[in-house]
Amino acid sequence: MGARQSWRAFSLPKRNGPSVRIKSRADDSKPFADSALAAESAKPTDPQIAHIAYTAGVIDIAAAKQAISKAIHKEVKAFAEDMVRDHEAVNKQALDLVKKLRVTPEDSDTSKSLSKQASDKLTELSKLKGADYDKAYIASEVAYHKAVNDALETQLIPSASNPELKSLLQA
Repeated sequence: MGARQSWRAFSLPKRNGPSVRIKSRADDSKPFADSALAAESAKPTDPQIAHIAYTAGVIDIAAAKQAISKAIHKEVKAFAEDMVRDHEAVNKQALDLVKKLRVTPEDSDTSKSLSKQASDKLTELSKLKGADYDKAYIASEVAYHKAVNDALETQLIPSASNPELKSLLQA
């Protein structure tokens, strides 16, 4: 038998609503999108910020849909269902806002890098099964949400010039 793994509970922050507590191995939470979210060297424009935020939601929806089909623990599936519901709602608000403002979201180095990293992570996760999948998915979500929340607080919200966009990012 291998070494005994240490476990810890994580609270995944939800920007609107209570946190979700999930247990994961202590060594499973590796940075996911840190480099992608730090890729913008210049201050991003509002159209770039809108696209980055929307892309982050699409990424989480894709990961959650994969988890719904692959996860074995009901808590993990329920968490993934919450992620789909929450991120689809936020992305709908984002699309409604860019239409209202007549803004065309713009791709950026950050959104491109996020998409590439997410594709690689989904491929990596797709090779796992059972409890190994569940643990890796939750660890990825912890790291991803931390990176996205950090980017929102330090880069995207401070860089947003439109008050309605800034408000949506803060929601």
